[in-house]
Amino acid sequence: MAEDNDAVLLEKIEEMIKTHISQIDTLTEDVKKHKEMMDDIFKNDEVFQEHDKVAKEANRIKSKTKSEIMKRPNVADLAIKLKALKSEKMELSEGLSDYLREYQRLSGSNEIEGEDGEVREIIYVAKLVKKSAFRP
Repeated sequence: MAEDNDAVLLEKIEEMIKTHISQIDTLTEDVKKHKEMMDDIFKNDEVFQEHDKVAKEANRIKSKTKSEIMKRPNVADLAIKLKALKSEKMELSEGLSDYLREYQRLSGSNEIEGEDGEVREIIYVAKLVKKSAFRP
């Protein structure tokens, strides 16, 4: 009996997933169409185009200045250090995710107390991506 209920529930969930995917696809197309309309409005506005040219020139100058500053040895060293710190943080976050999944599986708990005494909840975020030949 429980298996029948689970099968029915699974079927309903699958149906809702498919409906949501369809609605998201439709909205994606609508967003694309409306964005193109907005882009055309700005593209055809002379005042906006003039301001856009001025802004692009300012950005070009800003980028050139930033590039020159980045060539300074102390700034280049700092950029390398920043990149290494971000990479280390990403690796630690990925490891933490694996540990939390295993902790939850073994303990059956969705909470863990940190070294600071603060209780944190373990959550997961699922998303759906199209299957590709490159993804195992």
